[in-house]
Amino acid sequence: MSIAHGHTPHPHYLDDARSADGHTGTGTDSTRSLSHSPTTSLSYGSASVPPFSVPSRPSLSSADSEPQPHHNPPIASAHAHYAGAFGKRGAVEDEGNVVEPSFDENVLRALCELDCGVPLLLDRIKQGLASCREAATFFKRRAALEEEYGRNLQKMSKTTTEAYALSDGKAGTYVGAWQTTMKIHDIIAENRIRFGQRLKEMADDLTTLSNEVEKNRKLSKDLASRYERTLLDSEITTEKSKARFDQTAEELERLLLQKEGENVKESAALQRPSAGGKRVIGKAVAKGGLLLKGKSAASIQRQEDDVRARMSASSDAYRKAVIDTQAIRQEYFNFQLPRILRALKECADEIDLGTQYHLTRYAFLFESSLLGDGATVAPTGGIEDGPGLKSTIESIDNRKDFNVYMQNYAYAHGGVQRGPRRTGPEHEGFLPPQPQHHLSPRSNGSAPAPALAPAPERTGSGNTNTFGVNLAEQVAREGTDVPGIVVKLAGAIEKHGITSVGIYRVNGTMSKVGRLREMLNRDPEGVNLDAEEWAGDINNVASVMKQWFRELPEPLLTHTLHTGFLDAANIENDRLRHIRLHERVNELPDPNYATLKYFMGHLNKIAQYQSENQMSVSNLAIVFGPTLFSQSQGTQVDPMLQNKAIETILEHYTDIFVDESEHA
Repeated sequence: MSIAHGHTPHPHYLDDARSADGHTGTGTDSTRSLSHSPTTSLSYGSASVPPFSVPSRPSLSSADSEPQPHHNPPIASAHAHYAGAFGKRGAVEDEGNVVEPSFDENVLRALCELDCGVPLLLDRIKQGLASCREAATFFKRRAALEEEYGRNLQKMSKTTTEAYALSDGKAGTYVGAWQTTMKIHDIIAENRIRFGQRLKEMADDLTTLSNEVEKNRKLSKDLASRYERTLLDSEITTEKSKARFDQTAEELERLLLQKEGENVKESAALQRPSAGGKRVIGKAVAKGGLLLKGKSAASIQRQEDDVRARMSASSDAYRKAVIDTQAIRQEYFNFQLPRILRALKECADEIDLGTQYHLTRYAFLFESSLLGDGATVAPTGGIEDGPGLKSTIESIDNRKDFNVYMQNYAYAHGGVQRGPRRTGPEHEGFLPPQPQHHLSPRSNGSAPAPALAPAPERTGSGNTNTFGVNLAEQVAREGTDVPGIVVKLAGAIEKHGITSVGIYRVNGTMSKVGRLREMLNRDPEGVNLDAEEWAGDINNVASVMKQWFRELPEPLLTHTLHTGFLDAANIENDRLRHIRLHERVNELPDPNYATLKYFMGHLNKIAQYQSENQMSVSNLAIVFGPTLFSQSQGTQVDPMLQNKAIETILEHYTDIFVDESEHA
């Protein structure tokens, strides 16, 4: 059977055990006959009630039958009264389509046939709500655990990295492996935080779902209670109307029997063949035998007319009550009950499917999180996936680190006399000089190492070094506005590393950074930064750039203007902060202004590729805030103000440095 438009199923109609007058099978014989007869006439002696039709109960298999209320004008009028009692929700909006075709007809039909369909669904929804809320509570607690774990791990990685930078720990390959290990932990922490946030979102979604379903469940339950209460009230009214009709009919029976002077037993046997009827009439005659004594014929006739009038009125009231009850019962079982059951079944489906969906999503996210942690610790892909934890630890080369440390230590402390002299005149007892053992940072000792590079000469006014030289002196010596090393390093970074992830934030290898610094310090022009040695790992070049700025005798933003820059950065208003910082920039000496302008232009180009290199204006400001300022005069400076100053200058680079003519 298909529930289609124009064919409305009738899951319930007039139950055989439920009579039209409101009884449930416990009434008198006349009441029982009323519920089974298609057409019934109430007759008590000469008084009769006009017949009215009681349609037989259809079944769900009669798909072509139309609801009876649409063919019975009295019941149709009762429909209007019933709909008005409940407003628009009680009215039949679409008589031909109670349930959408996509709904499970078999389930609806089975629920409609059950007397406990509504409480069954209400209890089922309560179970679904309890399960949904338990799942939401679990997700919420799990989210808190994951987020706490991620935050603590992230904080530990950061503090460990900062503490190691301030400690006397080893350098070389060890520090690189240690920093990579902390980055791996930081990635795992971020994954856990994201997992916790998604679990929290799922918990909120389940809570919202349960609240909505609980609200709809309550509305459907209240609506069903209102319909059932109205039907019960109508049945009680029908019961009372029947009782009044029976009482009036009994009184008329007694009056007619006494008036005609018939024998009580014979009349009772003729009028009421049932045993119950004999007892009723016998008692009535025994009680009312003196009703007509001493009364005239006219008085008796008036009494008879009065009783007949009351009986006619009670008969009309009883018939109207039966018709109204039939209409309400048909309306409830044929139309409203399927709608209520359908709404409750949809609520049950919604809470069941919603809970299952979020549990499935939880399983997927949990599995993805574990696999992500595994791929971070031990990647299975190529180089682009990054080093794993095991390979990172295995990259530590203690022999190489020791050789580099020994070379640097000898270079830094070789000119200081410690202990007895090694060499001297032979006549004073010194031995001839022994062959020197050359120190080298090579990782294996299979080949002889090259000799140590001679230390750079330390000269006075004729200093030709590139690092640690006053900026004004350097540009005057080179005859340029911007130091050549800044132009050289910036050009290499823009050419080979402008899209490198974490440029300027990721440090280079300490040994290579130190070597490149010494080469640029001796002969900047002779260093080829396009060579694979430097272009292959551009972070070494970026680290040298930061080192050059840090080793300036006076910081780029000068000691004199230090406080002015920080005061301007502390201004809350964005526009006013921009103006004040612009004024401080204009107060810089010419070499400092020209170098700052060139370097800010370079960083502006880096920031334009932030989608690829992950270096936004804010990230660049964090890197170069402490670098372009200084902790001068032993004062404690808020690093946030330094970063804010650089960030604002970089954000307004065009307004501060680029003239309209240059921009055009």
